Amino acid sequence: MQLPDENIEYNYQRVLAQPSEAWTPLTELQSQHFISLDRLDAIKKTAMDVRGVVGAERELLNPPAKLRPLQSGFIDLPQKLLDQFKRKQDASEVGKVIRISNRLREDVDRIVVLGTGGSYLGPKALFDALCHSYHNEMPAKLRMGKPRMYFEGNNVDNDPLQDLFELLENTCVDPDLTDERWGIIVASRSGETLETATSYRAVKMEAAKFYGQKSPMLKRVIVPITGAKSKLRDLCKAEGYADEDILSIPDEVGGRYSVFTPIGLLPAATMGLDIRAMLLGAATMTRRFLEEPFDRNPVLQYASVNYLMAEELKKPTRVTAVWSRKLEAVGWWYDQLLSESLGKTNRGPTPYTVVNTRDLHSRGQQHQDGHRDKMINNLLVRTVAHPAVMIGMADRNEDDLNQFSRKGLPDLMDAAHKGMTEAYAEVARPTADILLPALTEHTIGQLLQMLMLATVVEGRLMGINPYGKPGVEAYKSNMTKHLKAIPNLPKGEVRDAAKGA
Repeated sequence: MQLPDENIEYNYQRVLAQPSEAWTPLTELQSQHFISLDRLDAIKKTAMDVRGVVGAERELLNPPAKLRPLQSGFIDLPQKLLDQFKRKQDASEVGKVIRISNRLREDVDRIVVLGTGGSYLGPKALFDALCHSYHNEMPAKLRMGKPRMYFEGNNVDNDPLQDLFELLENTCVDPDLTDERWGIIVASRSGETLETATSYRAVKMEAAKFYGQKSPMLKRVIVPITGAKSKLRDLCKAEGYADEDILSIPDEVGGRYSVFTPIGLLPAATMGLDIRAMLLGAATMTRRFLEEPFDRNPVLQYASVNYLMAEELKKPTRVTAVWSRKLEAVGWWYDQLLSESLGKTNRGPTPYTVVNTRDLHSRGQQHQDGHRDKMINNLLVRTVAHPAVMIGMADRNEDDLNQFSRKGLPDLMDAAHKGMTEAYAEVARPTADILLPALTEHTIGQLLQMLMLATVVEGRLMGINPYGKPGVEAYKSNMTKHLKAIPNLPKGEVRDAAKGA
């Protein structure tokens, strides 16, 4: 297991209104759109009180009705998994994940990951952030035995799924060849979410055609992850799966908080990531949250600053500006986490993700001069993983770049961030920075745990239960009703989607 990196930090100093003896247009704007030092001092005590409440909720075995649903198991889960692995090794949950991931890596060259919500976004965030940007295009030798990963099951979009089938049918021909075999990881707590359930049925049929309906390989290369009681578990048991071949989602962990359950850990381990380092990063962040004072506590800082911006300064649009394309899926994951957790009772911030510098050429104008309804949190990585791409000298200098010949792309990224934050500060547009020392399993573990904890704290500051998702259930019920109302097709016919079914 790799050594821990230094801690990630939250730098929010630019959103504080600095006292000034002289009135200027900028100080006036800051007084309207930035957080006063007095208000920051006041929120510190409130945030510390909320931390005590959130900490106490972890101990409630039978919570009162007003706190239900209460799914705070994610808070202590990383440390519990590490402690269990230390005691039981292969017999632990982490040991089981590692064993199954090793089996998948030995048996197949491609994995289709099926899930929706957190079951899709968590593994996708880990894959994009920590694997090679062109992992699936790399030859097997350069991937060092790590399977290609494809993510589906989060939609009912016909053509992309058929495109995947076409890819598999044309690249996976002989099931006796390891480099042409493929497998499935399917994650669904209830087994009732139609997007994942229907995708699983379709993809499993493709696997049966490839391996053969009665092939014993099917149970080796298809791994279910589900709740203790679910339709997916019932289906797998009916198909002959043993208990040790089904991974479980803890009842006390909600779907969007599940990235450190097998939902995230199995795909991560199959990708070749160090899941113990990831869990260690998450456990480290939990300890900081529970033990550190406000001034050294990024969870409380992030939750408090963003709460004040959304609730008191009327900036309900929360922008996650990632300064690496590899972190875009982390932004999508946070979009779902925040939306489902706090978008209740006609309240809650509206999140969206941008990638800079790319989106400075699309959203940048709006952020600089548009409605003053936005709080921008930059997600920055201090150290790149590869040698810098240099601008270099050229014989022709019509592009006038020779003056920067000894600078590299990391220098350009740094200059762009400084230029953007300076421009926004000059017109009192609030921005803050989440700083990662490097992009590793340990720092990603810290980051995801920080954002989950901060979401719970922000919900409690708002007086909103950050668990449960009652609004989503209405759409699911209506979807099932309308699906039942659609006439069945005669066998062999294909419905024309363009005619509206």
